[in-house]
Amino acid sequence: MIIVQAAISYFVIVFVAGFVLGTIRTLIVVPQTGELAAVAMELPFMIAVSWWACGVVVKRLKPASEVPSRIAMGLIALGLLLLAEILVSLGLGLTFRQHMALYTTTPVQLGLFGQLLFALFPLLRMKP
Repeated sequence: MIIVQAAISYFVIVFVAGFVLGTIRTLIVVPQTGELAAVAMELPFMIAVSWWACGVVVKRLKPASEVPSRIAMGLIALGLLLLAEILVSLGLGLTFRQHMALYTTTPVQLGLFGQLLFALFPLLRMKP
């Protein structure tokens, strides 16, 4: 149960940061630079936030330091993140099909790379 709690906590911290940065990116940076450049500028911040958040959650909740447990934490957090993104898209008026079509674009693929790192961080934050 600690793994699920850790995954949820990790997801919430990163999602809130991503929502704030994504709003700034969309409203301020994209009109100035374009979508790809804006995502490329945001990505290092999101990777850093994810690394930090993972460390905080692992330190406070102390999920098991076993490979399967940490993989589960990362996959659950990633699943929640992807679900939240779908729900935001639906809330903004996109259909599910339109949301999925976004994954064919380079900016969204770049963001997906960051999300895959996000999913790996619980495993990478294990102490040998």
